[in-house]
Formats: sequence, structure tokens, C-alpha cells
Amino acid sequence: MKDDVPHQMNAVIIDGAGGPDVLRMKPQRTPVPKAGELLIKVAAAGVNRPDVLQRMGQYPVPAGASTLPGLEVGGSVAAVGEGVTEWKVGDAVCALTPGGGYAEFAIAPASSCLPIPRGLTVAEAATLPETFFTVWSNVFDRGRLQPGEILLVQGGSSGIGVTAIQIAHALGHRVFATAGSAEKCAACEKLGAERAVNYKTEDFVEIIKAATGGKGVDVILDMVAGDYVARELKLLNPEGRIVFIAFLGGVKGTINIGEVMFKRITITGSTLRPRSVEFKAAIAHALRNKVWPLIEAGKIKPVVHATFPLAQAAKAHALMESSTHIGKIVLTVG
Repeated sequence: MKDDVPHQMNAVIIDGAGGPDVLRMKPQRTPVPKAGELLIKVAAAGVNRPDVLQRMGQYPVPAGASTLPGLEVGGSVAAVGEGVTEWKVGDAVCALTPGGGYAEFAIAPASSCLPIPRGLTVAEAATLPETFFTVWSNVFDRGRLQPGEILLVQGGSSGIGVTAIQIAHALGHRVFATAGSAEKCAACEKLGAERAVNYKTEDFVEIIKAATGGKGVDVILDMVAGDYVARELKLLNPEGRIVFIAFLGGVKGTINIGEVMFKRITITGSTLRPRSVEFKAAIAHALRNKVWPLIEAGKIKPVVHATFPLAQAAKAHALMESSTHIGKIVLTVG
């Protein structure tokens, strides 16, 4: 460990499963990078739904990962582990972490780190990894969104949602979205959704069918599940794909097997955190080559709804649980 890296750091711990108030600041031993890892001096950390679920005791920590919350950070390299050659101390990075982002220092595999795109602040860059890795993996790898195909994003005003809309739109796809208010729908359309449907007052199947000339969509990125599933099957084209990344509307849904068979529909889903370092490295490589240039060209822009000091992580979680935000919530460090 370098001499200017302290042996102790401030971090947010989860003091037992519960509400936002179980998040507390407590000194922790500064982690030491192992072979293939970086120690990052954190300037900002993104807040994500899995952090909330972990705090509630509903999202198990993978073996060997930090029990501290926080899956993405932006900052600078403070130390490098053995065998790391692509990064050096002082480099500005944003990183997908296996946990531990709500702290002054965090560990990340070197292969899960990306340069901060030109033109972005470190706080903006800290909002990229978790959502961009998730969207690329699920929409383009697992969902296989192809040129000319149409995407529906359920929950379009969330951090995942604003990312999926922007990436797909920037790559030339027609995109539709759902959101829970007129303000959120307007935000989705400003980011590139052709039509955002207020799910509280409108029927997304009927509206999107009409907008596509009765055709429907090819890929649905769904973080709602529940009773949405039966309606989504009606909206999918032959060979369509539903990709689940959360189940805010419930884990159970009704499936018409006949529709699945006759349309040859693929139903799939995934979680990111437990996947291997190699799996995440492949996503990082794709993002750097295909998406980072779009960010640097101004075609994709992080949407930061609010920032809080690290010590106010509980307030950040309360805001996320209110679902009144549009885009990302960020914790700033230092």
C-alpha cells in the first residue's frame, strides 16, 4: 500500500437489515488490492436498486465480495495490484465494483474499470457502470436487439431506463417506454423514446400497437414482471424476447404458453453482480468500443437527479424508494 493511502477510511455500513436508517458511517480498514485489482480513491458512488435490496436483506452478497453497499464508483487509481499493466496510480476511472462503493476507497477488478469519458464530471461517470453494464448485457447480449428492431423499456425513468432508452436510440432503434407520471414520460421522450406511456392512466399494449401499425416490439426490458407479463406477450412480435432484470411488480405472472409457442418467444433474465470477472470484462470491452464514443460525442448523457454527501446515504436510499426520481442518485465523497 502506498504511503499516502490511509490504513483506515470512512465507509457506510449496513447495520442490520431494515430501512434507510440502518445505513451508518463507520471507520473501516482500507482494502488492499489483490492481483488483477485496483484500489480506487472514490470521489462519487452511484446508488442503485440492488443496494436497497441488499440493505433490506433481500440481495445476498456473493462469496468473497465486500459486504459494504455500492456497486459503481468514479474516482482515481490509488494503488494497483500485481499484474495490472493497463492502469497506473492517478488515472481517472469509473468502475463496476463487486461491492464496497459507499466508501472513501473501493476495490474493483482492473478489467471492470473504464476511463471517465471526455466531457463528463466524475460524479456523472460514477453513474455509468452498473446501469450501462446491465443494459448492454441484457438488451444487446441476452436480448439480442438487432438493427431495425424495436425496444420497449418498462420503467423508463429509472437509472436503467434512461440508460436503455439513450443507448438504443443512439444506435438507431425505435424505442418505447413506460413511466408513472406525465413528467417522467416527458423525460423519457426527451431522451429518445418515440412514445412514453403513463402506465397509471394508459394501456401500453394498445398505444404501442397503434404506434407501430399493429406490429408491436421485438425486445422488452422488464424490471416490473408481475401482471405485466401476460400483456407483454401480446405486444411481442414473432421471435420476440422478454428480458427480466427485476420484479418490482411481483415474482409471479401468468403466461399464455400458446402465445409463447406460436410466436416463438424467448423469456429470459439475469442478474449482474454474481457473474464472473471474465464475463464483466467482456461487457466493459464492448462498452468501451461501442458506447463510450457515443458518450464522448454527446449522443448519450448521464441523467443525475440528485447528489448527497456519503454521510447522507440514508436520505439517498429514501429518495430511491420514493420512486420520485428521474435518472440516477449519486453519493459524493470528500
